[in-house]
Amino acid sequence: MRAVVIAPVLKARGKADPTVITRSDEARLEEAVGLARAIDLTIVHSALVPVAQPKPGTLLGTGKIEEIKAALDEHNAGLVIVDHPLTPVQQRNLEKEWNAKVIDRTGLILEIFGRRASTKEGTLQVELAHLNYQRGRLVRSWTHLERQRGGAGFMGGPGETQIEADRRLLQDKIVKLERELEQVRRTRQLHRSKRKKVPHPIVALVGYTNAGKSTLFNRITGAGVLAEDMLFATLDPTLRRMKLPQGRTVILSDTVGFISDLPTHLVAAFRATLEEVLEADLILHVRDMSDPDNGAQSSDVLRILADLGIDEKDGAERILEVWNKIDRLEPEAREALVNKAATQPNVIAVSAISGEGVDALLDEINKRLSGVLVDRDVIVPITQLQLLPWIYDHSIVDAREDLEDGNVRLELRLTETEAAELDRRLGIGGKPVREDWER
Repeated sequence: MRAVVIAPVLKARGKADPTVITRSDEARLEEAVGLARAIDLTIVHSALVPVAQPKPGTLLGTGKIEEIKAALDEHNAGLVIVDHPLTPVQQRNLEKEWNAKVIDRTGLILEIFGRRASTKEGTLQVELAHLNYQRGRLVRSWTHLERQRGGAGFMGGPGETQIEADRRLLQDKIVKLERELEQVRRTRQLHRSKRKKVPHPIVALVGYTNAGKSTLFNRITGAGVLAEDMLFATLDPTLRRMKLPQGRTVILSDTVGFISDLPTHLVAAFRATLEEVLEADLILHVRDMSDPDNGAQSSDVLRILADLGIDEKDGAERILEVWNKIDRLEPEAREALVNKAATQPNVIAVSAISGEGVDALLDEINKRLSGVLVDRDVIVPITQLQLLPWIYDHSIVDAREDLEDGNVRLELRLTETEAAELDRRLGIGGKPVREDWER
């Protein structure tokens, strides 16, 4: 379908907050065009539209409406995407003025999510968000009922009975979906409790959409998650168990990409998925450093994390910034960025495409999750060899010797907490077993 994309630029009122990083109007328009192309629309015209005083009925002024009408006629386009929230009345009035379909930012994001969802959980989440969005716009769906006229004893406007019936139908669907998603949430909680019994640390990837999370996920785990240069190329969360180079096993979680002005009900619908982030031991905030607006994108991500309950103080300990796509920078800019990252304790510069910096990232992940390691030499009796898988999952095994009597000697490095747990499992009361390896 041929489409026109417009980004209304509302005149700012009062002084802007200097601490809030905002993106340029041009970047907003470019992102809106990218969102539209993500669902295979042909963009024939795009423009920034200044709005001095928003009109309650149409948002835009009469002159701008006529300009866009002329662009639609010139390019034979039947769809207008408005990169701004529209009320149901504004959407309906603009459709009448332009004689074309109108979609606002929320509707466009929902359309993309609907196409990307591939699992039952993802489909449920998108459907719930879409129904909540659609509920306030039912009047648009029933214009054909205006031909009906109420007889004696009927109050209200034409078609009102049918609209109210449809609202009740939608509400019933919403309640049903919320129950199903609650079951999803309980199932996820059950899976988490099972993982905690064999506790592997969880590392969650978060970031603005198209920051390169899925490419980095594939680079680290060798998984085949879809990764394209496209907004919201992946939607459903993916978890993989992986071993760090030092031997520690972790679970890596790839989540849905964030975006500015993400609809509130969409965040609520995806809370079951985003709970993986809340449970994570370490959060990797992946940033596209080749994007001029990466600062504003970072602010949007941190704002959504704060909405989820990860505050700034907590984030400083749990969030590691990954400055991605350094391969796209000019040599001088790339070198300056890498040097800057090296001076900051919570930053690692990488290229998920070339692999540069990934080894340093894995080392930092291991360091963050392991804490202070202690050396242990232990003998695992033949009667307790079932502990070996646990030991290999929770420690770094530097040496192993299979003894003639069936026992196994291990030279280990592990955290103090895991050392205490190993002593408990071996039944040695927390006292380390030291042996002379030459004997």
